[in-house]
Amino acid sequence: MTETQKTKLVATARGLIGRPYKYGATPEEAPDYFDCSSFTQYLFGQIGIELPRSTILQADCGEAVNSKNMEPGDLLFFRGTRGFYNTQFPQGIGHVVLYVGDRKTIHAASRRIQEQPRVVEEGRVEEQILEEVIEKLKPLVVIKRN
Repeated sequence: MTETQKTKLVATARGLIGRPYKYGATPEEAPDYFDCSSFTQYLFGQIGIELPRSTILQADCGEAVNSKNMEPGDLLFFRGTRGFYNTQFPQGIGHVVLYVGDRKTIHAASRRIQEQPRVVEEGRVEEQILEEVIEKLKPLVVIKRN
């Protein structure tokens, strides 16, 4: 990813802060509603990089990065109790967060308020401090660069 793409990615993400979270939001609902993976898929699409729709498939993309070498545009993938599993990530992937630099992240954050008869979550796109996000969402499974 070029520096120009990184700058546009971060600016686009910041411009979407406050947009509402919707569980299972589809690409067609962007940029009005997002879930975590539709948010990252939309952002990367704005800079010409195609990402798959789901967190587990996004985690399969790109190259792994050490947390000490993170750059704006890197994606952090967290385990989730309701995550998706495959042979590469048997512990599961449940959430994805965009690193924007300066120890900050932006993601479609949510909290579950109902399970049955259907899942209901509420939230919005938020900018948060990296360490706070890691502590809240841990464990961090992998960091990827596309």
